[in-house]
Amino acid sequence: MTREQRAPGLPGAHGTARTDVLPFRPHVLTTARRVAGGAALAAGLLGLVSLIGWISGADALKEVLPGVSVAMKANTAVAVVALGLSLFVIVRARPRAAALVLSRAAAVLVAVIGALTFAEYATGGSIGIDELLFHDDTAYQGTGPPGRMAPNSTAALMAAGAGSLCAGVKRVPAWVSQILGLTVGALGMLRLYGAAYRVPELEQFGPYSGMALHTAAALVLMGTALLLARPGEGPAGLLLNAGTTGALGRWLFVTVVTVPPLLGWAVLKGEDEGVFGPRLGTALLVCGLVAVFTAVIFTTLTVGRRVEVAHSRLEWQVRQNELLQAFMDHTPAVVFIKDLEGRFLAVNTTFERSLNLPRHRVLGRRDEDVMPSDLARQARAADLAMLAEGRPVQREEQLVLPGGPREFLSTLFPLKDASGTPYALCGVVTDITERVAAQREVERSHQRFVALLESAPDAILILDGDGTVVMANPQVKRLFGREPGDLVGTGVTGLVPAARRRRHGALLKAYLGLRDPRPTVLDADLFGLREDGSEFPVEVSVSSLRDEQETLVLLTVRDITERRRLEAERAERYEQQRRIAYTLQHSLMGEPPRLAHLPCAYRYLASVQDPGVGGDWFDVIPLDERRTGVLIGDVMGRGLEAAAVMGQLRAASHALARTGATPSRLMEALDTFVGDLGDQLVTCVYLVLDQGRHEVTLCSAGHLPVLALPPDGPARRLKTPVGVPLGVNGVAAAVPFEEATWPLRPGSAVVLYTDGLVERPGTDIEAQIDFLARTVDVALSGAPVDDPGALDQAADHLLKTLIADTDTFDDDVTLLLLGVPGRAADRPGPQRADRPGPG
Repeated sequence: MTREQRAPGLPGAHGTARTDVLPFRPHVLTTARRVAGGAALAAGLLGLVSLIGWISGADALKEVLPGVSVAMKANTAVAVVALGLSLFVIVRARPRAAALVLSRAAAVLVAVIGALTFAEYATGGSIGIDELLFHDDTAYQGTGPPGRMAPNSTAALMAAGAGSLCAGVKRVPAWVSQILGLTVGALGMLRLYGAAYRVPELEQFGPYSGMALHTAAALVLMGTALLLARPGEGPAGLLLNAGTTGALGRWLFVTVVTVPPLLGWAVLKGEDEGVFGPRLGTALLVCGLVAVFTAVIFTTLTVGRRVEVAHSRLEWQVRQNELLQAFMDHTPAVVFIKDLEGRFLAVNTTFERSLNLPRHRVLGRRDEDVMPSDLARQARAADLAMLAEGRPVQREEQLVLPGGPREFLSTLFPLKDASGTPYALCGVVTDITERVAAQREVERSHQRFVALLESAPDAILILDGDGTVVMANPQVKRLFGREPGDLVGTGVTGLVPAARRRRHGALLKAYLGLRDPRPTVLDADLFGLREDGSEFPVEVSVSSLRDEQETLVLLTVRDITERRRLEAERAERYEQQRRIAYTLQHSLMGEPPRLAHLPCAYRYLASVQDPGVGGDWFDVIPLDERRTGVLIGDVMGRGLEAAAVMGQLRAASHALARTGATPSRLMEALDTFVGDLGDQLVTCVYLVLDQGRHEVTLCSAGHLPVLALPPDGPARRLKTPVGVPLGVNGVAAAVPFEEATWPLRPGSAVVLYTDGLVERPGTDIEAQIDFLARTVDVALSGAPVDDPGALDQAADHLLKTLIADTDTFDDDVTLLLLGVPGRAADRPGPQRADRPGPG
């Protein structure tokens, strides 16, 4: 058995134990070697008896049956004795060097004797070795030269000598000597079959001497010794292994060796007794062989069935072992299994990486073979301590590996058989270096947190889910007049005035009840209570800390008494500024004149971002009895500066319109005026309504389109070339302002507005203007446009529809509705759903 066969291994683990060798039982191999040694001694004894007969001249020792059997030649007797001694030395477990040299010398002697005799047969002469030792007086029993061994004996001894030499050299494959042994045994059995069946042709070949009967027996014994000299290898291994191969091989070998000779002897006996003739005897022999081998086949099939079942179970076990090995290999921890002597039976890939050693250099070896000496002693001591304790052991330790020191969590436990006796031990070693470092960092972080908490400028309270204080920093002493240690374990509502505790507690409970509470700052109507009973306004920042066990609440409390005082002062100043700005705005814009021939309604909303001051304005300017100028504009920006520019533009435009300037001339003059102001941008539109000619002429400087609602159709845009905003044109290259004239029938309505009414973040302003046009249709549908009350209602409807919340709107809005008086019949009723949309 090789060292790889003896190395322990775990099924499914790839180790040094080879998986391609046959299983053997040690006592079977030992018995085979003993049989081989006994056969070698028995063969040598037969040769020694004949040799003594030659020395003493006793014919009874030379022949098995004196006077009938052929005697063993003297050279044959010497060769048999030498070969028996050679084989006896070889089959011993550990022969000494001197004995091994003697064995090889004896084998060479036998081979030389056989080779010289074979040369005599080949050449037909004599070289004087036949009667070299003794004079042959048994020649009458055979033919050929006296003292010369039989040809079949010569061939057998040559093969036996060569086989003994090969069996003693481990580098030579075992099958070579075993095949030679089978050949030697077959030559001997052939002679024994000839004697048993009384077939002289099998005893003697031609005119040469025949093989002695006890020579044949010695050859069979020597063939057996050669076959079993190395029982764990070659053909002998196929017969003697403990697996299915050995069972089937032994069964078939015994059957082949015993049954055919017995059947043949029985048939010949029947023929000799005259029970049946040769033909019937042959038929009976064939039938007997068929019956025997049929029985052998079915027996083999039964064994094969058991083999298949066992193979299926083995495959299942192999799959389980593969799963176990795969589990081990994909486990991030180091996993190993050792026998009780400390040899590794299985390891995983993490083990290989940790030691930087391939698996085949680990399995079958001990700790000291694969680890540094200090680490190996430490590991072995831990193994022995666990085995002595008899139960699993877990501990944290630091190990110095080739890559440096690492922290490990080691778990060792014994593997026990059904009787509870440990037969191996398993270890699971987890690298916890990062975890230990994280724990240390957590400790350092906790220390830093405490230091940060104590150095924070504001009072900080940490509460549990019930509102009980679990930690407070020293600043609570300055804010509330109470020691931090005195607050721990008390309710946080104790720091709130009694009249306000229910509200404060409800706020905290509502915050904790949120599914995902986010950090929140509260400062509305929150008050703290000092130890002397005085109250003060506070700002509280609330955040939550959640872990697996509980929810903690972090309160940062700040005294905002000074902030409240400053806010009150700032609010008072703001209100003063707002009143001043509002007064200025209305004084600059003024009230449009009420014209009987041109009823109107207007709305102005100031942005909530500024104190009621913006740059929007409009003006209605009577030009003569039938002509009226209307101007609406928007100064970019907010505040007093925009309002001041708006006031100047309103005054300038009013004066220019009184001169009778056309819309385009007025825009050119205003553009020059705005250019002189510097860094200003204004959009506006000026139109002249001529009620005598029933038309309107308008010019736009970057302003939004004017909407007109005719008496017999939907609201539409009054299309006109849109010029650049005022203040954009330079001196060198000015863009001209163009005007356009459109018919305007009595009973129509005109809508002017600024961008605050239709402009929204994330929306299309064109779509918003279309929506405004549809809303105008609805608001003025069937309403008399010469009624100021109807125009006021329509203005309110437009604001409510386009502006959801006027209290929080962040842009200036100016809206102007004009009605062109006409006959009531010119205004259609509300049945206008099928009219085309504005265009």
